[in-house]
Amino acid sequence: MSPRPLRSHQSELLGIVRAIAAGEASGVSDILAAVTPGGGKSLLPVIAAQALIGAGLCERICWVVPRDSLRLQAEEAFADPVWRSALGHGLSVRAADNTPDPCRGLAGYVTTYQGIAAAPDLHLAEFRRHRTLLVVDEVHHLPSLGHNDNTGGEADDAAGWSAAIEPLFSLAAHRLLLSGTLERADGRRILWLPYRRGAGGREEVDLAAPGWAVIGYSRARALAERAVLPVSFGALDGEASWLGPEDAQGARAHLGPHRLRAPAPHEATRPALFTALRTGFADALLRRAFDTTRSLRAERRAQRALDAPARGLGKLLVVAPDQVQARRYLETLRCWVPPAQAATVALAVSQERDAHETLAAFRLTPEPSILVTVAMAYEGLDAPEVSVVAALTHVRSRPWLEQMVARATRVDPQAGPYATQRATVFHPDDPLFARFRWRMEREQGTRAKPPRPTRQSSLPLPEWLEAEMAETRERQGIVPLESNALALRLSTLRPGPDLAQGLAAARAPDPQGTLLEPPSIAERRLRQRVGELIAAQAVEDMADGLATALPRGNGLYHAYNAVLKHATGGKGRAAMSLAELEAALEWLGRNRLHDHLHLLEDDHRFGWRARPQGAWKPPSRALR
Repeated sequence: MSPRPLRSHQSELLGIVRAIAAGEASGVSDILAAVTPGGGKSLLPVIAAQALIGAGLCERICWVVPRDSLRLQAEEAFADPVWRSALGHGLSVRAADNTPDPCRGLAGYVTTYQGIAAAPDLHLAEFRRHRTLLVVDEVHHLPSLGHNDNTGGEADDAAGWSAAIEPLFSLAAHRLLLSGTLERADGRRILWLPYRRGAGGREEVDLAAPGWAVIGYSRARALAERAVLPVSFGALDGEASWLGPEDAQGARAHLGPHRLRAPAPHEATRPALFTALRTGFADALLRRAFDTTRSLRAERRAQRALDAPARGLGKLLVVAPDQVQARRYLETLRCWVPPAQAATVALAVSQERDAHETLAAFRLTPEPSILVTVAMAYEGLDAPEVSVVAALTHVRSRPWLEQMVARATRVDPQAGPYATQRATVFHPDDPLFARFRWRMEREQGTRAKPPRPTRQSSLPLPEWLEAEMAETRERQGIVPLESNALALRLSTLRPGPDLAQGLAAARAPDPQGTLLEPPSIAERRLRQRVGELIAAQAVEDMADGLATALPRGNGLYHAYNAVLKHATGGKGRAAMSLAELEAALEWLGRNRLHDHLHLLEDDHRFGWRARPQGAWKPPSRALR
């Protein structure tokens, strides 16, 4: 496996942390990396940890991510064999829950905002015991708790996360903050970041604050280095009709049909979009995305002469407005594939028990090739095979849409040369999305004409009013009736002339190769194997009549679990490190648990359970 070249922002970070390690930048303890979504933030914590832990400035790393589904990806970043070789590091981290000793002998752990908020004392104790590099991913989710945060009166979930995480900032030896945007949709400050008054008196992040090193990686720069793909947008126009809220007499007015496409947002934009995503328009957009994905996969399959599932063919991500519609889209898609291929279409929503396993399979295996979700697969989903996105969502927050589009702009090392890859996003052709798309085009260097001036009555609505309109329509209960698709407009956001030279000189990345088994997955596998061996010995001993004096059924299994715990140092399987689990497996391979029942003689739990039966004592080892 040949090493992949570092991107410019990764090289910049490497220079900064090496300077800190060498004592040449001793005044810097905070690093802010503003990296365009899809630009490759996941390697930055590895680079920082390798330098700072190697220099003895930090002992551990704590990487905090917005949601549980991203913890495994953080482990994989440290386990990637290509980068382990290229950077010369041997560090590993584990996806920890809120149990004691989250590192289990490794170089650090990965947790979530919610995990820290649920057990703040546990994490505070870890930071007090060890010099820690704190990495906060997507830090813009954390609002400042200062006097100018526009919180109103009641604390929300995000403010609760900030209150729990803020003490860790103060205790950390060094901090690396990652984000794809340096602004929040609600206008509040971002936790810990320095601010200043900018032009017009507006507050902005102070990129020149003392003690801070700032790294920027724009979409234009990422395109020049071929770190992301240009985007083709398929804007589908349509019209929708609905029943308005009930009046005083309980009657509802029939409204529409209203077109989605308009020069600027107006009062019908939100309810028309709400209706379109729940009626026939959604099926039409979904069908176009499905057909595009199927054609792409067939084209790549033919080029590679494949007749079996394979990686690198391209996948479809469907973003639904809510879980009810997600399940409806799932059934629609399954009607379009042969019954034998039903498993190629999967659902990952928070109410599904196996959602995280589904996400992992979508990322790491040839199938499923279509994933339907609501919010779980947005931020940070590292699935380079996603080539098509069906944006069936009514959210129009710019940072959120950037994250969604970025799911398709990642370069897939298994899909062939960079020039042959493409990202396609199908979306409703409403003015709110069009405004976002124009901004994205402008930022990536594409020549685009600014929107035409509009009459005062049709100026874009402020974000707070747009959100209020959406909440009002849903709260008052409009009833979607029908919608249909009209015209499809295709446009590709490609780099402008100023990027042509950089694109021509860039080289496509080499294939990544196979990742090592992340620690949390290895722990789960070993814990399961230990449990299987204990159960097997219990069943065998019961069948051989060697345990007639012991509690039956689960009682014997639990007794044998206790024997193993006593024999291997007093830790249960859930608290064991990887090395301890491996040692437990070796011990079970050499010993019979029945021969060590004498270890339970002082265990009150088993003595108490036996007393009502009148006679249980650990059997003599001579029974064998």
